[in-house]
Amino acid sequence: MSTMYESIKMDIIGHAAVITLNRPDAMNAFTYPMIDEFGQAITEAERDENVTGIIITGEGRGFCAGVDISTLDSLYKEGRGVGAEELLTGPGNDEMGDNFGSGFTYLMSIRKPVIAAVNGACVGFGMSVALLCDLRFASEKAKFMTSFSTRGLVAEHGQSWILPRILNPSKALDLLWSSRKVDATEAKAMGMVDRVLPHDTLLSESLAYIEKLAETAAPVSLKIMKQQVYRHLNMTLGEAMEETNRLVDESMKRDDFKEGITSYLEKRAPRFQKVTIK
Repeated sequence: MSTMYESIKMDIIGHAAVITLNRPDAMNAFTYPMIDEFGQAITEAERDENVTGIIITGEGRGFCAGVDISTLDSLYKEGRGVGAEELLTGPGNDEMGDNFGSGFTYLMSIRKPVIAAVNGACVGFGMSVALLCDLRFASEKAKFMTSFSTRGLVAEHGQSWILPRILNPSKALDLLWSSRKVDATEAKAMGMVDRVLPHDTLLSESLAYIEKLAETAAPVSLKIMKQQVYRHLNMTLGEAMEETNRLVDESMKRDDFKEGITSYLEKRAPRFQKVTIK
């Protein structure tokens, strides 16, 4: 049974855990208690063996408007920013290393696919959350804005690292400097989102993506491929290939490899092993 939360909702639908940011009157802006709840929900979803993937979305008109203004005001009065110690909530895989332990960068170390289903305004810290997810499916009504320059801030919450990798340095600087609004169509054209979907079918099509993975893909393979992609961003090609060769040898010794071949020859759905977290 799922934990009861105040500022978010979590629903298990089929093989997906849907985490909904649930402060619609504040455009789902984060507070410190909400950050903690979010981390707890991610942990709960990751440890559920029947969950193949996680979907993050927002209640109401917005995905997430960033950090709540009252939280920002208290940070200004205290003369400090939202540092890693406040955002480190513990989910994810420690084996991924220190690069994925600060702030919400832990999303890249979660052992399952994480999709941001961006249903509306996605601003500041909220945009960071979306960028740190594995895939971004956007409603036709979605809008993106970095917002930091207009608040006298710098590129926060990992955007200086992830945004130029998703786009390129010049496009990242344009969005960071100008803080201009980017609609879903432009975001898709520049590669910031993977799909633009009708607003009314955003969640259902995100769920369908997870269900397709649950039907056809080995959860352990999904986990390891995700680790490869993010870890190898910080490696040389030689280091990445060395690790890949080791992982290939290991994968061919697992029962999933035999099951993948057998199920194909027998023309039936595969019965792969689940991801188990001790």
